[in-house]
Amino acid sequence: MDLILWRHAEAEELAEGIDDPARGLTSKGERHARRVADWLNQFLPATTRVLVSPALRCQQTAEALGRRFKTLETLGPEGTVEGLLAAARWPDAREPVLVVGHQPTLGLAAAYLMTGPRLGSLHDGALLPWAVKKGGVWWLRHRPREDRGEVVLVAVRTPEQI
Repeated sequence: MDLILWRHAEAEELAEGIDDPARGLTSKGERHARRVADWLNQFLPATTRVLVSPALRCQQTAEALGRRFKTLETLGPEGTVEGLLAAARWPDAREPVLVVGHQPTLGLAAAYLMTGPRLGSLHDGALLPWAVKKGGVWWLRHRPREDRGEVVLVAVRTPEQI
């Protein structure tokens, strides 16, 4: 199974009178979202499920793909790694899953999947989030191996690298 973690692109600063979920992308964020979406569309299969946080900045980032997507509250700014993995049906989904979401959840998910549960717990603070830059993509792949699975880092890209 492929799990692609895409952090929303650069968003407007939080201003008085604006709720955090209502923050939209800046013009730079819009450019970066389009750039990354063009790159993703070169490699994502048509069967990819796209799951998105309800926050406006994530919705706008996902819209750059030009694909249908599903909005899930569990992927919001206060979302958890457990919620993200359950929504993606990790590692059992038959199709690739692209999640458009937030830090620190995306960074925690990447750290947890790459280091394994035996090296850190999501609940005891032992696991620190890895830095997923704004607009950045982390592409992870689960490969079944005999009695266990293996997670491979396929690609990491930032808007500046594309």
